[in-house]
Amino acid sequence: MIKHIICIECPNGCSLEVEIENNKVSRVSGNKCPKGQKYAVSEIENPERVLTTSVLAEGLPYKMISVRTDCPIPKARLIEAMNEVKKVRVRKPVKVGDVVKADLLGLGANLIATRRNS
Repeated sequence: MIKHIICIECPNGCSLEVEIENNKVSRVSGNKCPKGQKYAVSEIENPERVLTTSVLAEGLPYKMISVRTDCPIPKARLIEAMNEVKKVRVRKPVKVGDVVKADLLGLGANLIATRRNS
């Protein structure tokens, strides 16, 4: 099977042609730098994303606090992660980078604040 994807690892935005056999990448072409090969393998075999969203704040000046994971998590678990994030409430002042929820879903990714709430 051949799949066409656009690499997002550098400003080149290479159009990659990825040959897939048994759910594994067997060949990548079209990449102008080594990052394209790595990106294609990751995107096909184990896609991950940084989760960016907001959580509710209670008793603070802002009603919502923007947050993100501090590292990518498996794309297949994003909905499960969002269901867990819906339960999170911030009740004390936070600054950028503060951990709002540690080890989200046991994935080793912390949910961190991307905005002050005070």
